[in-house]
Amino acid sequence: MLSFICLNSVFYSSSFFFGKLPEFYAFLNPIVDFMPIIPVLFFLLAFVWQAVVSFR
Repeated sequence: MLSFICLNSVFYSSSFFFGKLPEFYAFLNPIVDFMPIIPVLFFLLAFVWQAVVSFR
């Protein structure tokens, strides 16, 4: 029974993360779609920065 409850909560939390935003926050959809790319941009910025300082 306990494993069923834990498994059910895992499925619920995954559907929570992949669900749609409520209508009140619909204007933020373009920003939310872009947010997962932000860490990649910081990673690329580190390479550009090192290229500027000649990879010291």
